[in-house]
Amino acid sequence: MKKKILFVGESWLATVTETKGFNSFSASKYETGLGWIDKAIENAGYEFVYMPSHVAHDHFPFTMEELEEYACVVLSDVGADTLLIPTETFSAGKMFPNRCQLLKDYVLQGGGLLMIGGYMTFNGIGGQGKWWATPVQDVLPVQLLPYDDRMEHCEGVTPDVVLADHPSMKGIEGTWPRILGYNKSTLKPEAELVASVCGDPFIAFGSYGEGKTAIFSSDCSPHWAPPEFCDWKYYDLLFKNIIDYVTK
Repeated sequence: MKKKILFVGESWLATVTETKGFNSFSASKYETGLGWIDKAIENAGYEFVYMPSHVAHDHFPFTMEELEEYACVVLSDVGADTLLIPTETFSAGKMFPNRCQLLKDYVLQGGGLLMIGGYMTFNGIGGQGKWWATPVQDVLPVQLLPYDDRMEHCEGVTPDVVLADHPSMKGIEGTWPRILGYNKSTLKPEAELVASVCGDPFIAFGSYGEGKTAIFSSDCSPHWAPPEFCDWKYYDLLFKNIIDYVTK
């Protein structure tokens, strides 16, 4: 039986207003950042279970029993408020288990966790990601910054491997493609720094309780991950190695 990977986030709704002289109209669209990371996880032999942000809001597991169905949880471009404020909490004042605390406990009991960067993970645009203020921070290999942590690099910057013999780097060779941005953070003393970018953590791992966690501080899809990165011959292998490592 394939191990299940719960991938949360990497989705958005956009409303666009077009003005044509005196007149204007609005149109909306739903998009995801899938097409690369989902294929990488499936090609690695895992079952990819997708939970977009608007679904995770009310359907991300509320119990350890539900969460333990998954070998690893991946958070990608989804803010902590999505888990902290269920619909009925906001609209009717109803109490629910704190799912950020649940994620921490899940790791301590042996679960894997990967946080991928973006405008709503780490701390993100305008500081709205807010993961630093949750129990999830306790089981990440980096200390998140309590303000807008985005590092935008439209010129492109190249990650540097600092621990080439780490299992997550197995089979990956040569110069890496450039990325267009990442979330800045600081490495915790107990963490393993595998790759850096501009002197900041790019790929890092930590062990907490019985579980392992990882961060990939850039995105897994555009815009921070440009086509050169998404179509890189080692893209699939990189994410396979990372998830293999955190799922033991």
